Amino acid sequence: MTTTTVSKRAATGTLLGLALGDALGFPAEFDDVPSILAAHGPWRETELPEPALVSDDTQMTLAVGRALRTAPGPLAPDRLGRPLREEFVAWYESPENDRAPGNTCLAACRLLRAEGRPWQDASRIGSKGCGANMRVAPVALVPGLTDEQRAGAAQLQAAFTHGHPTALAASDLTAHAVHLLARGTDPTGLVGRLRSYACDNRTRYHHAWLGDLWTRAGDAGPEQFIARGWDDCLAILGRLQEAARTVSPEIDPCLATGEGWIAEEALATGLLCFLLFPGDPVTALRRAACSSGDSDSIACLTGAFAGAWLGADAWPASWTGRIEHRDELLALGALWDGETAGAPGSPGSPAGVPSGVPAG
Repeated sequence: MTTTTVSKRAATGTLLGLALGDALGFPAEFDDVPSILAAHGPWRETELPEPALVSDDTQMTLAVGRALRTAPGPLAPDRLGRPLREEFVAWYESPENDRAPGNTCLAACRLLRAEGRPWQDASRIGSKGCGANMRVAPVALVPGLTDEQRAGAAQLQAAFTHGHPTALAASDLTAHAVHLLARGTDPTGLVGRLRSYACDNRTRYHHAWLGDLWTRAGDAGPEQFIARGWDDCLAILGRLQEAARTVSPEIDPCLATGEGWIAEEALATGLLCFLLFPGDPVTALRRAACSSGDSDSIACLTGAFAGAWLGADAWPASWTGRIEHRDELLALGALWDGETAGAPGSPGSPAGVPSGVPAG
């Protein structure tokens, strides 16, 4: 099958931007802005650390990317579920899993090791932490997915660890934002389009992808369950729309849209930093990293948005040349930008591109 090739190499730009933001924000995580400035100097001059190490944000993004790459197409819940589970367990057991991982991810992945346990039993139904959507960008980059596949996969990868409806909705919305930007949606109209998407999907529960997850939460039905998540997202998008018009780039962005420890705030604050500097991705990353909240998760999402919009050439070669996991990030980016040959077992389709699904 044919794939959509984006000349700006949006997939590569997204993955590199995500990792660069992660590495830039990682040293600042858990610090307030005065402490960050005291340690690193003026925020507009922040340099990438040496070595440029990433956190669990990029590690888990790569886990999602590998699962998508190896899942046999056409993409479906049963085809993605096994590789996703295997990748999350491998991350949990890795000696490299020492980069301040989140408690929800650790608890859920520990339970996912039990082969006979339904993944819904491992999901932390009360958690809407940003671990749900810091890693979702690869879902937005695989070419050829339908809207249903993209939304379902975005929510499924979140639900494996974070079962709160807001974690699901925010992950879906984050993937949709990356998807729109990679396809040329003007940033000035992006928040409005995200609000429309949230309204359109407010009571849509993806039964095929989520199964009976909703029954763990005590809601009257699946529509009521998922609506709670979309309502949280609509509320934060309202704050974001106002902040994008009024906030000075010189203030801590967390004061406007939240500290990013929870999924909807990570989306909004990461997007705010991008929207403050849509044509200056490095400055956007620096602003995101110098923030009082979950600096690495905020900055990794800012980098994903900026990279999707501007492409691979947005990032300085002096930075991309030394980012941790560079080779794998570039390989996945090239795959989804349509630059590599077909994978064994899927004639004419790159790995991670579901055969039999129309491009678009």
